[in-house]
Amino acid sequence: MEPFVTPERAEKLRRALERKQPTLTLVLENVHDPHNVSAVLRSCDAVGVVEVYLVYNGRQKFPDLGERSSASAKKWIDMHQFSRVEDCFALLREKEYKIFTTHMANDAVSLYSLDLTGRVALVFGNEHSGVSDEALQLADGNFLIPQVGMIQSLNISVACAVSLFEASRQRWGAGMYDSPQFSNEEFGAKFLDWQMR
Repeated sequence: MEPFVTPERAEKLRRALERKQPTLTLVLENVHDPHNVSAVLRSCDAVGVVEVYLVYNGRQKFPDLGERSSASAKKWIDMHQFSRVEDCFALLREKEYKIFTTHMANDAVSLYSLDLTGRVALVFGNEHSGVSDEALQLADGNFLIPQVGMIQSLNISVACAVSLFEASRQRWGAGMYDSPQFSNEEFGAKFLDWQMR
C-alpha cells in the first residue's frame, strides 16, 4: 500500500528528484566532527547529490548526526559506510566515477580547471590530517581550491560547499538540471522511497 502524501508534498518531492545529480558524489574519509558532516550533507542536498560515501578506518567512528544539526538533510541523502578506502573506491570505479582527492601537492590542479559535469567523486579527508596516502595513490587526480590568503586551508564543510557549488555551476551551464538524470524506473522507485521517509 502506497503512503498518503498531499498533492503539494508529492509535487515538491517530484521537483527535487527531477533535479537530482546521481553522477556527482562525495567521499568523506575519517571526518569525525558531526557538525562538519551535517553541514556537508546540507550542501549535498542543496546541489542535488544523491549518495555520499563515508570511510571510517576503525580508529575513527561514524559520528552521531542529530536531526537539528543536519537540518534533516541526512534524510534525503543515501549514505554508504566503509572501513577501507580501497573498498569504497572499488565500488565507485564499478559505477564508472572519476575520483579526485583534495590535497595540497605539486600535482594538484585547480578546482576550477576540473570538468565536473561527468561521473565525478570528490574526496575530502578529515579535519587534521586530510586524505590518507591510500586515497591519494588510488585516485585519478588531485585538486585544490585556489586561495590567496596567509592561511591555505578551509574548514572541511566550507571546502566541500565551494567544490559542490562549482560542480553545480558547471552543471547548470550544461543544462543538467533541466531534465531528470534518473531513468523512469529509477525515478519511480526513488519517488516511492521518498514518500516513505
